[in-house]
Amino acid sequence: MTGWVLDASAALALGLPDERSPEADGLCDLFERGDDLRVPALWWYEVANALAGARRRGRITAADHARLLELYVALPVRTDALFADRAFTGSSRTAADSGLSAYDAAYLELAARRGLGLVTLDARLAAAAAGLGVAVWKRSPKRR
Repeated sequence: MTGWVLDASAALALGLPDERSPEADGLCDLFERGDDLRVPALWWYEVANALAGARRRGRITAADHARLLELYVALPVRTDALFADRAFTGSSRTAADSGLSAYDAAYLELAARRGLGLVTLDARLAAAAAGLGVAVWKRSPKRR
């Protein structure tokens, strides 16, 4: 395995203050190491939707929203260009077989198709990935 698929749950935990956790903080290691990080095209819409919702509900300010948009655009992620055919049918099959939403299945399909691991904080998605033999990122313990 040479890289990871980053899902929206993990990415949002990096930026939304009320979703911070030791696991989310550990994600910074992936960026610092320069790991190959991929996302399906829908990732951008999921992140944008979550940030807009957080702003509407008062979880973040307008200034936070603008800053986080800049942060996510600057992340060193590569958007998977494949949508039609294999990605579409693969995601649909994965969703039907695993009980995941088509949105979550898109992350799993991309990881399986590219031979990448999956970075997620979503327990159902992690379990489905493990069940298909896709590596799931776990935070490495910090050395003292």
